[in-house]
Amino acid sequence: MIINFNNLKDEDVKEKISKIFSIAREVTNTKNNISVNITIVSQKEIQRLNNEFRGIDRVTDVLSFPLFEKDELKTGEMLDENITSDIGDIVICKVRAKEQAKEYGHSLLRELCFLSLHGFLHLLGYDHIEKKDEEIMFPLQEKILKEADIQR
Repeated sequence: MIINFNNLKDEDVKEKISKIFSIAREVTNTKNNISVNITIVSQKEIQRLNNEFRGIDRVTDVLSFPLFEKDELKTGEMLDENITSDIGDIVICKVRAKEQAKEYGHSLLRELCFLSLHGFLHLLGYDHIEKKDEEIMFPLQEKILKEADIQR
């Protein structure tokens, strides 16, 4: 698995996110020949993206831009076994992550790991719009974070 980090310089954060994604990939039975892009952006940029792609004109913490539908990834029909396939982009607002870390009483490291995992699960087709989907995605997030030793 390849993770392309853009505008993230903290090696400890990169290492933790890589570990979390590895665990998530195993837990979700996702193939290893995938790549993901994580980009850290300003409040202004994430608000612009949120408005452009979701029609919501406000700052948010994380956005995911999957390149495949859940069924396509699960069956693997869209992934060539011989090449690494980009499955999408995760965009995180670091300022919003800092605010949330303070609000929830945990570290910025924990918040960035959580937001990255949340975005990654969206790229894998998980969602939380419907209650039944939330009941799958949220416990999965907690299980993966716990296995990666990322505490609140």
